[in-house]
Amino acid sequence: MQLRRYLKCVGLLVGCLFGSSLAVLVQADIKPEVVGKEELKDPTASWLLARDGLGAFYIFDASDGNMQGLISATRFTPAIEPNIANGEFYVAESHYSRGYRGERSDVVTVYDYKTLTPKAEIDVPNRIAALPFRQYIALMDDGEHLAVFNITPAQSVSIVNVKEHTFVTEISTPGCALIMQTAGNGFLQICGDGRLQLIRLDDDGQEAARSRSKQVFDIEEDPFFDKPIPTPEGWLVISYEGKVFDVAVQGDDISVSKPWHLLTDEEGDANWRPGGGQFVGYHENLDLLFVLMNAEGGFSHDSAGTEIWVYNRSEQRKIGVIPMEVSGANLFVAQTEAPIVTVSGTDRQLHVYDVATTKEIRTIAEVGISPGYMQGFNNE
Repeated sequence: MQLRRYLKCVGLLVGCLFGSSLAVLVQADIKPEVVGKEELKDPTASWLLARDGLGAFYIFDASDGNMQGLISATRFTPAIEPNIANGEFYVAESHYSRGYRGERSDVVTVYDYKTLTPKAEIDVPNRIAALPFRQYIALMDDGEHLAVFNITPAQSVSIVNVKEHTFVTEISTPGCALIMQTAGNGFLQICGDGRLQLIRLDDDGQEAARSRSKQVFDIEEDPFFDKPIPTPEGWLVISYEGKVFDVAVQGDDISVSKPWHLLTDEEGDANWRPGGGQFVGYHENLDLLFVLMNAEGGFSHDSAGTEIWVYNRSEQRKIGVIPMEVSGANLFVAQTEAPIVTVSGTDRQLHVYDVATTKEIRTIAEVGISPGYMQGFNNE
């Protein structure tokens, strides 16, 4: 009885060994799978970068809703500066040894455009302003010097040479914020005293000149939003009460236009105000201005918009309204021939609208945990 049981066990063991050997032989004929590699295509006018709440930047084509790629930046990254001509992205990043605490290290990371992988890191002072603002990073028109805005809470700007991958200098800018790139290797800033500041760099990236405008707004009465947008002539800035100013630089002089108004008296009395995160966009070829609006009255500058108002900028008048079923805090205008507007909704999805029909044409879901700020592949 014991012998029979023993032989049975041995037979099972031999069968198992034979089966294992056969499996090995069969598997030996199977070639290992090769992991594919795909490179990012050249961007079109309908492409956008959508910043997730955790810092990743998702690349989408708003025309069809398809995802093109992802840049794994940190949640402390303010924005990304594309340099398509050089095949690179410049990303200001803050890292902490314990995730959200511990030893801090700030770098400007150079990402390869095609593969979206880091190819260089440039150490900068640990002062990067960790807030989602497009104008917290900008490449100067020499294509060599990158400016990154700092808050500690003292305000300053770090200058990096992206060709040599070196930190150049830190420029103190007390009371003045943003980096609004201008011709002549310079940038504008909005200052708390109601004036604008112009700083120019020399060929080495050092400060060469500094000048200021006259006072153009009262921070107590009607301050400027810190969300300017570029125009062919310079920059466009909007005040809390809906006044629109055009800013331009001529030599070392800063010119600010007389304002025109987004709101009629009736609309103002009905409590309509511009507001949101990234609440304004511009279509250059059609000279159209798009503004998120809410009807919550004063101090609603951070509230999500319920409608998109469309303006003819040259004629300084409203020409249409795009209603939204879902309120939105951020919008992005694609520079396509037939304009489309993408809005990050309070439902944590992206909603794409056709401007001509004022209708929503698609929804883009699963953009990280909460899509917010969006930007294009130029200085948008």
